[in-house]
Amino acid sequence: MAELNQSYQTLLEQFRLAQHHRFGRSSEVCEAQGELFNEAETLVEDDILEADTTPERETTPPKTKEKPKRKPLPKHLPRVQVIHDIDEADKQCDCCGHQLQQMGKDVSEKLEFIPAKVKVIENIRLKYSCQHCEKSGTQPNIKQASVPSSPIPKGYATPSLLSQIITSKYQYALPLYRQETMFKQHGIEISRRTMSDWMMKCGALFKPLHQRLREIQLSQPVIQADETTVKVINDERAKSYIWVYCSGADSPASSNVAFKGIPIMRNIVLFDYQNGSRSGACPLKFLGDFNGYLQTDGYAAYQKVNAELVGCWAHARRKFIEAQTAQGKTKVGKVNVAISFIQKLYAIEKNIADLSVDEKMKKRQIKSEPILADFKAWLDKSALQVSSKGKLGEAITYSLNQWSKLKRYTESGLLNIDNNRAERAVKPFVIGRKNWLFNINHKGAETSAMLYSIIETAKANGLIPFDYINHCLEELAKSPIELESLLPWNVKLG
Repeated sequence: MAELNQSYQTLLEQFRLAQHHRFGRSSEVCEAQGELFNEAETLVEDDILEADTTPERETTPPKTKEKPKRKPLPKHLPRVQVIHDIDEADKQCDCCGHQLQQMGKDVSEKLEFIPAKVKVIENIRLKYSCQHCEKSGTQPNIKQASVPSSPIPKGYATPSLLSQIITSKYQYALPLYRQETMFKQHGIEISRRTMSDWMMKCGALFKPLHQRLREIQLSQPVIQADETTVKVINDERAKSYIWVYCSGADSPASSNVAFKGIPIMRNIVLFDYQNGSRSGACPLKFLGDFNGYLQTDGYAAYQKVNAELVGCWAHARRKFIEAQTAQGKTKVGKVNVAISFIQKLYAIEKNIADLSVDEKMKKRQIKSEPILADFKAWLDKSALQVSSKGKLGEAITYSLNQWSKLKRYTESGLLNIDNNRAERAVKPFVIGRKNWLFNINHKGAETSAMLYSIIETAKANGLIPFDYINHCLEELAKSPIELESLLPWNVKLG
């Protein structure tokens, strides 16, 4: 009978989750979030919690709704002044007939958009020869200016055109067939096949820069990693995978910290595609001998690397949120207790976000570690009381299996409580994937990984991807290549 009841509960949980995934909201906000910071729930059994479920809420005065203010237009934009004046006949006073004097002016700004312009650059190379040698019958001496360097030799694509196509697809998720239509509006025939070939050649040009960024990333003390699916037509697998590795932060604000003489917080985002594989050999091949901290979710493939693995509390919380959804509308119970522990850990992180690396570590040891100890005791006890086949049991088992990695973030102020940095970095790829849908072959997927890396790294360092790619293509087409000057934190854009 107990087994039958458990099967019924499992099916009921699966039904509720399916309904939620189809019709519910995707936010992970806990419905009982107002109750999360009550102390009564710590190490208390469900029957006690059910007997007293009235939360103590702090009454805060309602906020007055602020009137939205329009932000001023950027000062660097060029401005054209248009003077609006009254007729000369109206510049006399209607009362006494005297001439009116200007007393001031009102200025209002409007933003005008000028569509992109396309032009042809004709490179004219003058030739010179010796007429005397020609008349005397000797070999003529002909001189001519060298061919200007170009990202696509013998092609008509300039760095600016290539940068436009690259950013349109990989930054703004505009597929090549739509770009083909846009060019036709200008009377220009550029097939998607041609643009695809250009992307391949640009990916090859960026390979040395990508490799240099990888070398710098592997010198950082902390790397975050994640993986996501990508559809490759010429691949027998239903799903192929692309990996993302992040170091530093989402923006250049905190890029000036140093750790044991090594500049850290180098904001680098690198995508890696290895024939669509999701095996543990992929992170091992990319990371090599990296022995710093590697923060990931609980995927077993990362176990093969030499790094010190750090867990992700966002993934642990997600398991309990799923369990809460699967339980339906129930009173405050074990799942809410687990979520409340995790919310307390996040509250501490919010309060110490602006502290130095050393101060963060000290605060975590003082405030977070006692909460972690209580949570671990609760997990151990609850694992004996809850069926491992239900969603709550799965969440508890996941946290216990990952515990040594989940608590490791308290060891250093360089670490984050979760792997959200990598998840945010992979999101532009996921959004783009919904538009361009697939890659034809492995080579196309490798090119996508290369160009996404350059764009996301540029964004993380506060650069405009179009300007950065345009400059890099100009320089990478030259020989020899000076890579250090092309690094996002060194580059000088006009």
